[in-house]
Amino acid sequence: MPNRSDLEKLSKEQLIDMLEDAAKNWLAHDGLWFQAVEKMSGMDAAIQCDAEAWEKFTAIEAKRIMKRQNIPEDGGLDALEKALRFRLYARINDQKSERLDENTLTFEMNRCRVQDARHRKNLPDFPCKSVGIVEYSGFAKTIDPRIDTECVSCPPDPHPDNYVCKWRFTRKNP
Repeated sequence: MPNRSDLEKLSKEQLIDMLEDAAKNWLAHDGLWFQAVEKMSGMDAAIQCDAEAWEKFTAIEAKRIMKRQNIPEDGGLDALEKALRFRLYARINDQKSERLDENTLTFEMNRCRVQDARHRKNLPDFPCKSVGIVEYSGFAKTIDPRIDTECVSCPPDPHPDNYVCKWRFTRKNP
């Protein structure tokens, strides 16, 4: 493992490439872990374990992003929108957010490496909705407890070709 001085010698491009590799490695490990649990205990147990892990991980990730990016607590939808851009997923998936109004933000995962890999194997979409609800609502609540999360569409729900999943975040008035 390189120490800090080794990393400081790398170019900006090399550091960005390393970050993207780390995100891919993280996602590969997540998938392999899930498949191992699925093989041992079945899909339902694997999804339950995944949801428990994501409940904790999403809060850890949000807090670290907030600290590193100087995102204030209770920063509303502006803070959430910024934090979403710094998630590990943002390095390896195509995503888009859009403000509908002062109190509403939508977030789309336009290309998802997990679903792309399944499609290459001629498999149906992975049914990630139940875990996604835990993940996205936990991430948003960590950023600002006043934010409610609604799943617009996430597999196994049908979705259009331009996104895999879509979420709506609404900030309750203080």
